[in-house]
Amino acid sequence: MGFVSEFKTFAMRGNVIDLAVGVVIGAAFGKIVSALVDGIIMPVVGLLLGGVDFGELAITLKQAVLGPDGAVIREPVLFKYGAFLQTVVDFMLIAFAIFLLVKAVNRFKRREEVVPTVEPSAEVKLLTEIRDALKAR
Repeated sequence: MGFVSEFKTFAMRGNVIDLAVGVVIGAAFGKIVSALVDGIIMPVVGLLLGGVDFGELAITLKQAVLGPDGAVIREPVLFKYGAFLQTVVDFMLIAFAIFLLVKAVNRFKRREEVVPTVEPSAEVKLLTEIRDALKAR
């Protein structure tokens, strides 16, 4: 089997295509959650905490170096813990959403697996009794 045909067989498997679709949808979902956290949740939390902008929270490790004309020669070195907090909130929301999705899928699978038993009709019961009686002879 040639390399190209082997790759085609691999790429056309259902699992690989499902995985690719999942990655694309996951990336888009991540962007949606990031926009939600950055644009809606964190500003409200910051407002409730006294107007704090979490994106701007940082500790200056080294001050900026300014030239004689006041222009910045070297940017300051910052420890941006506010951006980290936003990323943690992003992660928690994505993890919670995935948890709910997996829980719903598992519940649906359990319902699928449970097949209700059908009570045999009176005819089938009678025929079963006749069969058993004939075997007993």
